[in-house]
Amino acid sequence: MAPRKEVFEGVEWRIRVAADGSSEALVPATGLARKAWLGIKGLISGFALKVRMFVKKAWDVGTNDPRKVIHCIKVGLALAIVSLFYFMRPLYDGVGGNAMWAVMTVVVVFEPTVGATLSKCFNRVLGTFLAGFLAVGVHWVASQSGERVEPFVVGASVFLLASAATFSRLIPSVKSRFDYGALIFILTFSFVAVSGYRVDKLFELAHHRISTIIIGSSLCILVIMLVCPIWSGQELHSLIVRNMDKLADSLDGCVTQYFNQSGEGTNSKEEATDNKLQGYKCVLSSKASEESMANFGRWEPSHGQFNFRHPWKQYLKIGASMRSCAYCIEALNSCIKSENQAAKLIKQHLGSGCLKVSSSSSNVIRELAETVKTMKKKSSTTDLLAEEMKSAVQGLQNDLKKIPHLLNPSAIPGNKTLETACSEATTPTVTLMELVPVVTLASILIEISGRIEALFDAVEELAKLADFGINDDKSKHSKMTDKTVSDAKQQTEGTMKALQRV
Repeated sequence: MAPRKEVFEGVEWRIRVAADGSSEALVPATGLARKAWLGIKGLISGFALKVRMFVKKAWDVGTNDPRKVIHCIKVGLALAIVSLFYFMRPLYDGVGGNAMWAVMTVVVVFEPTVGATLSKCFNRVLGTFLAGFLAVGVHWVASQSGERVEPFVVGASVFLLASAATFSRLIPSVKSRFDYGALIFILTFSFVAVSGYRVDKLFELAHHRISTIIIGSSLCILVIMLVCPIWSGQELHSLIVRNMDKLADSLDGCVTQYFNQSGEGTNSKEEATDNKLQGYKCVLSSKASEESMANFGRWEPSHGQFNFRHPWKQYLKIGASMRSCAYCIEALNSCIKSENQAAKLIKQHLGSGCLKVSSSSSNVIRELAETVKTMKKKSSTTDLLAEEMKSAVQGLQNDLKKIPHLLNPSAIPGNKTLETACSEATTPTVTLMELVPVVTLASILIEISGRIEALFDAVEELAKLADFGINDDKSKHSKMTDKTVSDAKQQTEGTMKALQRV
């Protein structure tokens, strides 16, 4: 039989039939040129897809935080202005042909926030000035020592001063504020001192370098402060407020999820609860950001409600108090995911008290967040919520004390409530492993309330040091707080109904 050919979309397929009637597999017959074209086409389409994905991600970054786009524009503006010193002949001659140092200064010191830029500018100018002054002095001493001794004097001075400056960078107090200045000192001193051995006009070289750096730093300060400024102190203030809200949401979500596992929740509600549970992780991971913002905030001038001597260090104490609470919430989350299931009787007995403690504790944290956000001194509502939290903790402690009598009702025959609960439970036998999870959760909640009191004191100290204003809108503030308490009570009642069904 003659071989048959079928053509489909430009590809030729051949079927070879053997003498015994069997046939071979279909094999496309394509040329080398077509294979190369398909390979190139695949590469081009893959590259185009990656470019499109990159553009989409860049667009999302810009739309999610427009300040990043503004920062890029400010950097371009500063570089365009400082480039005039290189393009214009009068300005170029005025700085002795070293205008490129001004361009380099703008590139390395321009930061997104005002405080970070001021810190780098100050460190760069101070480090350059001290290094240039010392380098000129060392050069004069070396030149007076004779031609043979001069290189040894320069080398020894570079060794000693570079070693001392490097050691200073290891000191925590110096590293936090002057690390960049020490680095610039080492670079400038080594450059000027070593160049002085071959360059005759060393003083002129140092003068031009310092002048161009001052020009670049001054231009950076003007642009960062006049064009849509972003203040480090304000960023720290907002970060603390957001972390407080996340901490309160995590505490509420964690306890509610533990006592409301009836399976009635929808997927969307479960996802929302999981997002709230993850909020405490932001508090745990924000220590480095808080310290950096507090350090840069001390460099910033007075702006808005923040004075030059604003107590930024107190925000670090508030952050530390929040992290101590977040560690307890992490332990609560571990209780939720524990494989050991708590006894239903004990869970029902402690459920109301635990929910009240978590609700009142969350309300206190939210009230403290509102105090920091508005920069107003605490109102009478804050004290009432704190007392409510203490009362809820006392009630939970009493419930914990009743657990032995609940497990052995005959010990207190006159208590109808406990006898009724035990009769309904048909006097169950509760093992130690069933008792530990919920008792551990209750103990952690009591510990959280104690740590919230430390957070309360830290916020009160901030209000005193920063001279917060008097809260003159108590009625409106009280209504908002009453609404928050009402919503929390409704949530607690709904969870208790779920517990009763369990």
